[in-house]
Amino acid sequence: MAKTKTSQVSSSMVRLSSGLAGFRALPKSKRKRPGVILLHERYGVLKHTKDLAIKLAQAGYIGFAPNLFWRFTGDKKALERGEVRSELRDSEVIEDIDQSIDYLRKLDSVEPTQIGIIGVCQTGRHALLPAAHRKDLSSCVVFYGAAGGKEWSTDEYRPETIEALLQKLCCPLLGVFGEADHIISVDDVIRFRGALEQSKKSYHIRIYRDAPHGWLNDTMPGRYREAAAKDAWKLLLSFLKKSFGGGWDRGRVQWRFESDFSTSYDYKKNVRLE
Repeated sequence: MAKTKTSQVSSSMVRLSSGLAGFRALPKSKRKRPGVILLHERYGVLKHTKDLAIKLAQAGYIGFAPNLFWRFTGDKKALERGEVRSELRDSEVIEDIDQSIDYLRKLDSVEPTQIGIIGVCQTGRHALLPAAHRKDLSSCVVFYGAAGGKEWSTDEYRPETIEALLQKLCCPLLGVFGEADHIISVDDVIRFRGALEQSKKSYHIRIYRDAPHGWLNDTMPGRYREAAAKDAWKLLLSFLKKSFGGGWDRGRVQWRFESDFSTSYDYKKNVRLE
């Protein structure tokens, strides 16, 4: 079990009894802290995901990034390079996240009534699964995921549409997207917003100007957008603080939508960047 320590954070890989492994980051604190489950991109639990978990710990949260690809038996190096894709079944993801939540709640350092979840890219959808099938989460965050074309239909991996999941959402949602995303269009985000409003769910959504898919990832220079990434991180921390601090009145429905995209926006011109 590899461990890393800084003056503020202790981090390590841990393995649960089922075989599910994850990266854990703990802040140095004498009191219980909220726990945040961080789901990885399509590449797995690599440097970017670990860095984000450490940043969560530096902000005072217990970060845990489970490896949802632990059942994958193919070429793992090719998966990490993005040359192959591992499709995830909703049922298995729910099982893995339930285990992750149970694991966090048993830690002495975690406040068990305060658990949030973040999904990024491919796992944007998967952050919604526990938020729809449980009633005990404080917050749900989606970074440029969950709103793309295939999410609005069903198949053997996804038996429920995004609309169906959003109808059952148990907590406030933060959705963060980019104007230049080649997978999720502005119209997709508007549809996502509409589904939340139709179901009368509280949300905060922001679309960042000129931001391509994956723009939070500073290990991919072609995609990374420093200004947007820094602003989005502040937005995330503000949302978590509000969620864990009782700032969302659960007896009210609160909507906030912010966007910055061109009047000549053309989704067809958006391209994949490395």
